[in-house]
Amino acid sequence: MISNDTPFQRNNIPHVFAVLLLILILLISGVPGYLSGDWQWKEPPSVVNLKEVKQIRQTGLKLSGWETLETVERQIGGRKWLWQKIKQKNSDKISYLLLLPQNGPRNQPQTEWTEIKGFWQWKIAQFETPEFTIQPTDSSSNTSNKIKANFFRAVLKNRQTYAILQWYATPNGGSPSTFKWFVADQMAQLRKERVPWVAVNIMIPMEPLGEVKENWSIAQSLVEQVQASLVVNSFQKK
Repeated sequence: MISNDTPFQRNNIPHVFAVLLLILILLISGVPGYLSGDWQWKEPPSVVNLKEVKQIRQTGLKLSGWETLETVERQIGGRKWLWQKIKQKNSDKISYLLLLPQNGPRNQPQTEWTEIKGFWQWKIAQFETPEFTIQPTDSSSNTSNKIKANFFRAVLKNRQTYAILQWYATPNGGSPSTFKWFVADQMAQLRKERVPWVAVNIMIPMEPLGEVKENWSIAQSLVEQVQASLVVNSFQKK
């Protein structure tokens, strides 16, 4: 379940603290490698669940309460995304998932949101970055997932309008920021582990020039289902 916290509250991140933390991480991880001559970034630790994560590109995601109508690869910004058309059961509501799973141990999230925007030439309005907590749905997991996402209205040239949600999904939550993943991955590498990721872009058709927040209920439901599917089927250690 998603917690009842107000998702649109502003939370100013202490950027200076984050930068200092990153410097500390790099020093801690770099000094032992420098002394031994074994630089960790020469050969980073393997991603334990990489096979399951890459499988998303072929199968898409199974979402509770939704059925898949179509899956196809789409070339966006020089990379192949999985385009998944889904329909809510017992409803005519259609939505779309764009998924870019990690493709290798050196593969990092980069400029995915900029590339998607340029591909469709979106006009963006009503931009928010809601934060909320998803409680575990799987009995084997006791860890809640904290999610922060880009949420906005996008209008295409043909005036088709969508409510958009974007975040980099990881085993413990997600954020639209590549920096958040980088810090988490560096911390994991200190334990000889990695943080797998999947770029998620949800597109929900909406009324032209409508209010994007009117679509928040279905957006919440989709975020919950997507994150739960990734945690249980792709991120969970076998």
